[in-house]
Amino acid sequence: MRLGVFGGTFNPIHLGHLHIAQEFARLLSLDRVLLIPAATPPHKAAPELADAADRLAMCRLAVQGHPVCRVSDTELRRGGKSYTADTLAELSAAYRGDRLFLLMGEDMFLTLQNWRQPERIWGAAEICAAPRSEHAEREMRAQKQRLESLGAAVHLCPIEFLPLSSTMVRRAAREGQSLAGMVPPPVERYIREKGLYAPAP
Repeated sequence: MRLGVFGGTFNPIHLGHLHIAQEFARLLSLDRVLLIPAATPPHKAAPELADAADRLAMCRLAVQGHPVCRVSDTELRRGGKSYTADTLAELSAAYRGDRLFLLMGEDMFLTLQNWRQPERIWGAAEICAAPRSEHAEREMRAQKQRLESLGAAVHLCPIEFLPLSSTMVRRAAREGQSLAGMVPPPVERYIREKGLYAPAP
C-alpha cells in the first residue's frame, strides 16, 4: 500500500487540509492518507490549542465517509513532543511492507534538515512537498537537490492551496461568525457545541 502521512496540530482541521490531502493522494497515487494530530508540536507555537481529545474528534468527524483519508492517534497516545522521526518509526512497524510518503507544505519542507534526527525521517518515508507561495519554486527545487544529496527521495507536488488557515477558523469562531465553507458541517457543529475557540469569559 502507498500510505500518505499528514501531521499537524489540526487546531481545528479545515477544508484546506482535506483538499491538500486529497490532491497529494491523487498526484502520488496514494491508497490512503493518515491524518495525525500532534500532541505537542515541536516546530511552532500553538496558540489557543484545543484539547487533544477535541482535535482528534474533529479530525474523525471531518473524514467520515472520505474515500482516502483516515485518522491516527499515534502521536496523541505517545504524548509529549510529537517528533516525526518517532512517528514514522511507529508507522513503519505497524504498516510493515507499505511505502510511506510524508506530506508537508513549503514552510516545513524548507527546514526539514533541521528537524530532530532528519536522517531517520527520510530513511523511513519519501518526502512530498507542495508550495504555499507563487515564488517558492526555485527555492524548493534547490532544497530538493540538497535533500536528495543526503539520501532523501523527494517529490514536489503542484497543489493549489485554498486560502484557508486554522487561525482564520479560530478567529471566525471567536467572533461568532459562520464557519460554512471553512470546515465540514459536523466540525462546525462540534466547535459550537463544545464552545471551542470562544473568548474567555
